[in-house]
Amino acid sequence: MEPTSAITRALTEVGPRLKRLRTQRGVTLAALSEATGISKSTLSRLESGQRRPSLELLLPISQAHQVPLDELVGAPEVGDPRIRITAKRVNGNTILPLTRQPGPLQTYKMIVPATPSTPELCTHEGYEWLYVLSGRLRLVLAEHDLILGPGEAAEFDTRLPHWFGSTGEGPVELLSLFGRQGERMHVRAQHRSRSKGESEAAEGGAPLRRTR
Repeated sequence: MEPTSAITRALTEVGPRLKRLRTQRGVTLAALSEATGISKSTLSRLESGQRRPSLELLLPISQAHQVPLDELVGAPEVGDPRIRITAKRVNGNTILPLTRQPGPLQTYKMIVPATPSTPELCTHEGYEWLYVLSGRLRLVLAEHDLILGPGEAAEFDTRLPHWFGSTGEGPVELLSLFGRQGERMHVRAQHRSRSKGESEAAEGGAPLRRTR
């Protein structure tokens, strides 16, 4: 096969491969557009073969899907299921992203150091679900001040003022699922009062549940 015809064939197969990769992962064009900064119309033309693939387009797509660039150009028969994790340091916490593709729900493993700190509550759009793997996590949510131990979970609307960190007794490892507004895990639970200790969650109380 002539080199030029091989290149032409490889470029022709890029579009269907991009669409197959995106649909297999359940990612919409809108979500991929948001993650890459490439317009939906350009992504659509690229997948249908109406737009010639270029490094400028393929590089952000490969980064969004967290796959090697050569996999988009010439994918192997069997993909590598391993997640390539790069840890990040944010406000003293170690964060490891566990989700491979862009989408409405993102999963992280977090390691919070033992150093106690003064809660600085924040608000933003979204919904968050926390699951404590080890250690004791302090969660301040609006008027609630809660302590979660291993095996306990919390779910809350991030438009409520919130903060979480270590109690100071030791580091905390937890899983965090963060989604856009409306994406929920449907978990409800007990809560611990700031001044009176542990109590049952009243109707309309903190959206939390202890799981053992």
